[in-house]
Amino acid sequence: MIDLTGMTYGRLTVVGYSHTNKSGKTFWKCKCECGKETVTSSDKLRRGVTRSCGCLRKELYGKAQTTHGMTKTKLYVIWSNMRSRCMYRKNSMYHNYGGRGISLCEDWKNFDSFRKWAEKNGYKEGLSIERIDVNGNYEPKNCTWIPKSKQLLNQRRSHLVTAFGKTQTIKEWSDESGIKYDTIERRLNSYGWNPADAVSVPPHGRG
Repeated sequence: MIDLTGMTYGRLTVVGYSHTNKSGKTFWKCKCECGKETVTSSDKLRRGVTRSCGCLRKELYGKAQTTHGMTKTKLYVIWSNMRSRCMYRKNSMYHNYGGRGISLCEDWKNFDSFRKWAEKNGYKEGLSIERIDVNGNYEPKNCTWIPKSKQLLNQRRSHLVTAFGKTQTIKEWSDESGIKYDTIERRLNSYGWNPADAVSVPPHGRG
């Protein structure tokens, strides 16, 4: 165990060891610049995930509300949802985004930067953000704006399936196995096949 006592991470200064959990993860007592104390793990400190007791997030959120005045706009909702499903484990869609390694580029973690890109690249109400490569990140070179109806169709076609320890779209499973896309989709959605059989059993090879 590396002693982090006395080291500073963002607004936090490590004041001492707290405990080690059953998984072997080490936690440290930290004092924030605002005076409050908090406990967080070594990995979160080193990766910059935890930089304050929570006051920094509140300040940034408050600043965002007062500077751009767009928190109730559809563009802000798009940005907020995109950010949440990539960064927050409690989001119901996290397993399909952040959980698969899909991230939000650093520049877009700031709403104003995202807004400027959106306005320069054809955003208008009624459009949704779409990743060109469904396995790629949310970043300028991999994103475009499309009608909501087209996005819903693409989401159906890009339905993610986990089998044999791997998660891919139905199209990717089809390309890999040689089984037609429509066959895999019917097996999953109409016949209730388990994913492993749906993406691997040759047509007429079961039952």
